[in-house]
Amino acid sequence: MTDKKVRVRFAPSPTGPLHIGGVRTALYNYLFAKHCGGDFLLRIEDTDQNRYVPGAEEYIIKSLLWCGLVPDEGPDGLGGNYGPYRQSERKAMYKEYADTLVSNGWAYYAFDTPEELDALRKEAEAQGKAFIYNASTRAALNNSLNMTPEALKAKLDQGGHYVIRFKIPAEGDITVHDMIRGDVHFHLSELDDKVLYKSDGMPTYHLANIVDDHTMEITHVIRGEEWLASMPLHVLLYRAFGWTAPQFAHLPLILKPSGKGKLSKRDGDQGGFPVFPLEWHAPTGEVFSGYREKGYLKDAFINMLALLGWNDSTEQEIYTMDELIAAFNLEKVGKSGARFDPEKTKWFNQQYVKALSDDDFFAFVSPVLASNGITTDAHAKEVCALVKERCTFPEDIMEHAGYFFIASTEYDAVALKKRWKEGSSAHLLVMADIINEKFAQGKEVMHDAVIGYANEQGLSLGLIMNALRIALVGTAKGPDIFDIVQMLGKDETVARVKRAVEVVKI
Repeated sequence: MTDKKVRVRFAPSPTGPLHIGGVRTALYNYLFAKHCGGDFLLRIEDTDQNRYVPGAEEYIIKSLLWCGLVPDEGPDGLGGNYGPYRQSERKAMYKEYADTLVSNGWAYYAFDTPEELDALRKEAEAQGKAFIYNASTRAALNNSLNMTPEALKAKLDQGGHYVIRFKIPAEGDITVHDMIRGDVHFHLSELDDKVLYKSDGMPTYHLANIVDDHTMEITHVIRGEEWLASMPLHVLLYRAFGWTAPQFAHLPLILKPSGKGKLSKRDGDQGGFPVFPLEWHAPTGEVFSGYREKGYLKDAFINMLALLGWNDSTEQEIYTMDELIAAFNLEKVGKSGARFDPEKTKWFNQQYVKALSDDDFFAFVSPVLASNGITTDAHAKEVCALVKERCTFPEDIMEHAGYFFIASTEYDAVALKKRWKEGSSAHLLVMADIINEKFAQGKEVMHDAVIGYANEQGLSLGLIMNALRIALVGTAKGPDIFDIVQMLGKDETVARVKRAVEVVKI
């Protein structure tokens, strides 16, 4: 495999929105491919038509593009010479491969009805056992292994229900190598004869993904650990066809914030955080939140996901996409599940928001300002730059900068009790006069004059300056007080101090 160009695929099923676990699988495939100078393919595995959800495929593609995970090959104009990239459009080819397995003794026809198999399962459960369709049971079941060629032909000519099952060897073990987990051992007697092909003309995942991976020249299969149990079957399928198998890597689960169990949509609903990259409008009319719509920057989202199961053994946490590509390798992916931390996810977003240019940050928050009736002009841009480092999401701008545009009509009672003492009002009026007088001379002159007055009067700077802040802002928070004064302007500053003094009356 080492002399072949690396080719990996992300192969989701359009049975619903793309969960962040799926996005991480796509991301690790993408990073691995780009690190190795290879290709990243998107293949839509839509063989299960009964579970097909309208809009899901479009959602998957939009999500990948928003995340910056642009496939080198894929459906709908993404390009590539190995298409079609939807399994439903490759339907005609799978029967040929299924027939090949039957003819070489690796597969067989089975005519058992769903009702018959269900009865066998219930009978086994009543005895405290699990029914397995394999070498231990198939000799007594309704399949071509127990028929003459003439009886089989007659059965097929009737056109009834059948499936083609893979014939797992009766005994022995199989060892398969996983790039993350090392050698994994399986007892063949514990594996069942999986269905590969159905009489409705559709292959199952097991056959289709093997055939597609081979014909698309996939060199590495990187997928979730839920497929680890299928790896021995898939390796046996490659052997049955006489093909060289790709290398396999099975990624750990993303766990609930508690660390117990796989992260689900319900966890997001209960915890108030998204589990989908984009907002999903279900056919039922339900709407599920997405990271994009919640105000997460896609680079922050990707950075967070990359470290959810992988690290390069350093203390680094913030990576550009190029840095992730350069550093990524599968050997550093953990074997155990990675706990999802909603608060850490917010932290990542805050780091990326702080790193935005003033222009980009203003574009980030402008829709929120506009929705609150605030004119998004040059002055507003200056104000926003002042509080950029305090914001994590666009809506935070109103908490941290809203008072610049809309004067507070109420004052924080707790802050007032702590900071606004008897006599504060008189001193604030004097300080307002100083600001009025010195404003044109700039921030430093204003600062020195106001502080000088406070020192002359023997005032506690912690109290009086915070009282001034409460007068201007409504509470004891915000950036440097003289930055606030400059942004408000002389007249508005003086007016706010006088209004506060009237209301507080101390």
